Amino acid sequence: MAISISPAPPDDMEAAVEASVQSDESRRTAEQHLAWLTAKASAAHAKPYHYLLVLRFALVNIIGLSLLGAAHVQGLVSMVLLGDQTHLSVVIFAVFLVGLGICASKVWQTSRQLNDMKSFDPLVPSRAAIYLAQVRGCDGDARGILAAALRLKLSHRVVVVRQIASSLVILGLIGTVIGFIIALSGVHPEQAADVKAITPMVSTLIAGMSTALYTTLVGAVLNVWLTVNYHILAGGMVKLITGLLEFGEEHGRA
Repeated sequence: MAISISPAPPDDMEAAVEASVQSDESRRTAEQHLAWLTAKASAAHAKPYHYLLVLRFALVNIIGLSLLGAAHVQGLVSMVLLGDQTHLSVVIFAVFLVGLGICASKVWQTSRQLNDMKSFDPLVPSRAAIYLAQVRGCDGDARGILAAALRLKLSHRVVVVRQIASSLVILGLIGTVIGFIIALSGVHPEQAADVKAITPMVSTLIAGMSTALYTTLVGAVLNVWLTVNYHILAGGMVKLITGLLEFGEEHGRA
């Protein structure tokens, strides 16, 4: 006597397959988390240094502020302020402070993200966790697109600091042009033979040249100062991008 076995209903089979897939994903996630925790515990004795980017930024600006203080003690700052009749040097310094503040904020943010990547925990929200969630299970082409988008997005952070640093030089050149205009505005060739007219012409010429030279000097010096900070930020950003890409390639394959 033949015994017939009726097949399982399709809904039950799909539910069983889905439950099996979810179980596999949960187990794989648990294994990855356990592996990360194990690696973290084994490397705890290494104690990776944190906030090195912030320390480099602070060191550079402490040196810069020390040099500025020495210039003030020597009377150079007062000389610049008195020699610049247009007060464009003050405007240039204010723009520099804005750029330095933006750079400091981005250095702090980048340094924190580097620290989060070094001490990665998949249960703690971070830039590394977000990128890992995006690339997990993607093929090579999709990971390449995500990597390019990440590089573009993070590299855009430092552009504003570079633009502000470049604007300092431009403002200094504008001060140079204004200074020459002031200097030449007081020169009257038809009055060159008049002894009484020579003194005010020379005074105006000196005032204009002082404005031109001082604004150029202030713009150039502050440009160098902010550019050094920009390179510190750009270097930290490169480390963050390369670290995230390597991290994603290492752990993102399903």
